Amino acid sequence: CLRNDTRLFREEGVSNYTIMLLQEDTKLLLLGAREALFALDLEDISKKQASQEYDCKNKGKDLSECKNYIKILHKTEDNRMYVCGTNAFDPECDYMTGEDGKGKCPFDPYQRHASIMVDDNLYSATSMNFLGSELVLMRSSPPIRTEIKTSWLNEPNFISLAQLPKSDWGDDDKVYLFFSETAVEYDCYKKPVVVSRVARVCKGDTGGRRTLQRKWTSFLKARLECPVLGSQLPNIIQNTYRWCDPQKHWSDCLFYAIFTPQSDTSDLSAVCAYSVFDINRVFAEGQFKTLVPVETSFIWVAYSGEVPDPRPGSCQTRSLDLPDQTLHFIRDRPLMEDIIQPIGEKPLLERRGAAFTCIVVHQVEAADGQKFHVMFIGTEDGTLLKAVNYVGEMFIIEQIQLFQSPEAIKVLRFSDVTGQLYAGSDYGVVQVPLATCGRSLSCLDCILARDPYCGWDATVFGQEIPTVAGTRMLGVWFMPGGSVKLACPSSSNLATTKWEVNGRLVASSPRHEILQDELLILNVSDSDAGRYRCLSMERSKGDQYTATVAEYQLSLKGEPRLPQAQRNGSSTVGLQVVIGLLVVSLVALLAWNFYNGHLPLPWNCNKKQSGKSYESNGQEDPGPL
Repeated sequence: CLRNDTRLFREEGVSNYTIMLLQEDTKLLLLGAREALFALDLEDISKKQASQEYDCKNKGKDLSECKNYIKILHKTEDNRMYVCGTNAFDPECDYMTGEDGKGKCPFDPYQRHASIMVDDNLYSATSMNFLGSELVLMRSSPPIRTEIKTSWLNEPNFISLAQLPKSDWGDDDKVYLFFSETAVEYDCYKKPVVVSRVARVCKGDTGGRRTLQRKWTSFLKARLECPVLGSQLPNIIQNTYRWCDPQKHWSDCLFYAIFTPQSDTSDLSAVCAYSVFDINRVFAEGQFKTLVPVETSFIWVAYSGEVPDPRPGSCQTRSLDLPDQTLHFIRDRPLMEDIIQPIGEKPLLERRGAAFTCIVVHQVEAADGQKFHVMFIGTEDGTLLKAVNYVGEMFIIEQIQLFQSPEAIKVLRFSDVTGQLYAGSDYGVVQVPLATCGRSLSCLDCILARDPYCGWDATVFGQEIPTVAGTRMLGVWFMPGGSVKLACPSSSNLATTKWEVNGRLVASSPRHEILQDELLILNVSDSDAGRYRCLSMERSKGDQYTATVAEYQLSLKGEPRLPQAQRNGSSTVGLQVVIGLLVVSLVALLAWNFYNGHLPLPWNCNKKQSGKSYESNGQEDPGPL
């Protein structure tokens, strides 16, 4: 198992490294930040890639000369700008064309937006005015956008746009928008409720002839559900990732989505997955919602009348030929009655703590031929989570802190060419390998890590990894009536732990609380003294693996206590041997001193010889006092 180091790129005075474009054919990572656009080496982003600058320096030119100095700037007859620069001793010219960005790029740098380039046409979801009150889904050419109506978009927060891969069946003509908005259909809450949505438009849509001129005739939207137990309000979508198997039909594609709570009372984030087939079935066959008057107000209910033909929202060869009846229907009823449920009708993963921010999913084939979907999830505190599905349950198998200080990961990208992940934040960009196999120090560790990217080759690594030291037994004193915590740091999220005392299983009780990573003993007494072991147990391919993670000798205060780092029974024997040798050495030393007269024998110490004088330190005996 090998380990590659992460790499960091950041420039002094530059922030907001959140827009990424991977050009894998040229091995470049184009990075958009505040007041800057960088071209980085995809293999090593710590190197700011500028081949001309690199060649220029290698040819002996000064670093200050190896920049792009603008030397020519002219205006052409068609109002374009013609500009030329030295380009690090490799002159280059280009035409610059200004274009109105309204409806394409947001006014506010902190307003969320989404965009995608499809068939050289820009699809964008953003605001059209300075105040940010006119929010639309727009296509640049031929120009078309959504209606400015709350039934279409009501204070939306745009998340992402996605297109399905090219299809031989000719049904790849749809673009999907994920967003959240204030729900128009709920009036049972005291405050406005935000819900998650997916909308769909057809690429060939050119609007209606009289009704919905230059407006989408195919805009449909439905609510996305990601049910989390204990959540009173709908969770809010934050990021998505489209995954498709190139060997399968587009309807088998999946959308992975991150959700966070909309209230501060919960810190539970979740990941749900949705089938494109399920999404399209709701749009193609589901009921519509309609607004009906009830006393002095209006409510949204399921439409039970006759649906026009062609079906509102369906993709047509020529939308200009759609009848007014269909156009009026879709203009007033773009919302579907059916709610789109996730696969399995529950989240794939739930986790408390720092909120999830973004996600990338990669399929990997393990050494045994099994294929796994591995989720890489960025969090608000700069942690990268790596999760894998085993036996129908998702486990987080690794956590990596990408930044020295807590920095929210705002964008994640994956490169098939380099097999690396790229994470962007306000602080900088980090390049990290998919696998960190080097943390496994033995074949067993590698197996139990359950990382499908890793495997152990005993012929290569069998003699290179040092033997892992045994578990240390630690001595712990206690005072009667107090409490004691015994830590049990688990090496794997897939392991279960149990505690033993003097070889007997410790059962959970009012005085013994078995927590995830520790044992808490309350109101401790003499009967609790003894040898405690924490055992970690894991299953892999039908085999049970058990290892001692921690070991303690719990003793009453005042009794002999074990040293802080003692090695099981063998260490105790070793300590006894050392003490025995010290005693033998001390006896031998005393005997040698007695033999040479350096020490008086005890029976001669009190003898007095009257009438005799003796010397002590060179002085005469002063006689009795």
